[in-house]
Amino acid sequence: MFRGARRSDGGLSVHAFGPMGEPSANQPSERVVSGDPEVVKKLGLERRSRSRRWLPRLVAGVAVAALGSGIWFWRAKLTAPKTPSYITGAVERGDLRETVTATGTLSPVDSVEVGAEVTGRVTQVFVDINDQVKKDQILVELDTEQLQARLEESQAQLQSAQASQRNSSATVREAESKAARAREMHAKGLISDQDLETAVATLDRAKASVSTSSAQTTVALAGLKSAKTSLGKAIIKSPIDGIVLARTVEVGQTVTAGFQTPILFTLARDLAHMQLKIDVDEADVGTVHEEQAATFVVDAYPKRAFKSKLLTLGNLPKATTTVVTYEATLTVENPERVLKPGMTATATIVTNEAKNVLSVPNAALRFVPPTASSAPKPNAGLPVPGLGGGMRGMGSRQRSPRPQGSAGPAAPRASRQNVYVVRDGALVAVSVEVGASDGRRTEIRGDSLPPGTQVVLDVAEEKP
Repeated sequence: MFRGARRSDGGLSVHAFGPMGEPSANQPSERVVSGDPEVVKKLGLERRSRSRRWLPRLVAGVAVAALGSGIWFWRAKLTAPKTPSYITGAVERGDLRETVTATGTLSPVDSVEVGAEVTGRVTQVFVDINDQVKKDQILVELDTEQLQARLEESQAQLQSAQASQRNSSATVREAESKAARAREMHAKGLISDQDLETAVATLDRAKASVSTSSAQTTVALAGLKSAKTSLGKAIIKSPIDGIVLARTVEVGQTVTAGFQTPILFTLARDLAHMQLKIDVDEADVGTVHEEQAATFVVDAYPKRAFKSKLLTLGNLPKATTTVVTYEATLTVENPERVLKPGMTATATIVTNEAKNVLSVPNAALRFVPPTASSAPKPNAGLPVPGLGGGMRGMGSRQRSPRPQGSAGPAAPRASRQNVYVVRDGALVAVSVEVGASDGRRTEIRGDSLPPGTQVVLDVAEEKP
């Protein structure tokens, strides 16, 4: 067999091979064939040469076409419209409670600070912190030496005043007798007018002396009473039945009663009954009334809710730079003595309660479609290929502003609002009448949305 190849001088080189492809021994290993077309055509060398010349061009063209198709699909994917996906929540039937939340501090119903009304050195202290005390029980005794001396002095002054009063009374009686004889003698002409006048003046002076000595006796009696009272106040007693909350006195300490009474003990009535004072925001006072039920929690027992009741709501405002509040008092029952005075508590007052009503999450009432141009009209929907959860996306949420310091329910909404549901693959706006709200869910009235209906809460994400 023959195989040929084109030479550099334009001719063809023909090689002879055996049946197995080895060079033929009977023919020359190489012959040069001129550019005779017949010979080239016969040997098939022209076709082979052309095919080898076009093969690289074909490969390059396929590669360029593949690259162009990839770029076109990539750009089409970037510019293709995206369809939104939504977060949904269910319409539920149940009870709703409107509440107002505020913070305050626990305190005893009655708290009394016991002080010293007299000056003296403490000789004995009979109670300590957390001791239960009864009314008139002795708490502290002061040194009574000086008070006893003052009492004896007052007693002596009283005795002196009483003696002076008796002497003045005797002088009056004597002057009355002399004045009576002088009048008789003057009537008989035995004494002169001057002698009569002298006797009458002596009687008047004696009577005045009696008045003076009587006043001195009264002063002495008052001094004696004061001395006895001071001596009694050296023994300090409990004014109420209760418990000792604080003690600030020690044996040997000298207390001085001056313009401000020194505080020795702080007592409280039985801690089984306490009170909680809270500050209610001015935006909530219109819904808060006496006798409303309430609960509260304290940091010491965060998982336990204590029952309470609103006792009073004050009328005196407490203004700050940002908000105006009113003080309310709640009753606190503490039979286990687990609550302590001074604890900070967060109270929740139930202002309204709706039984067995339909409700939707509040987010459903705040939701509007992502763009104004795509907002559907009632009963005219937008195509929604799929629903699903995910991260919060582009949904708009409108919140009613509230003053700082208030933790109550959101501001009242319009009586009718739109919520959005998915029906037959379309986003549909449904008008509902709203009612009570507990801050998380809001009552809806009517039968347009039966229980279990999924309402749109927010845009979750965008998917191509």
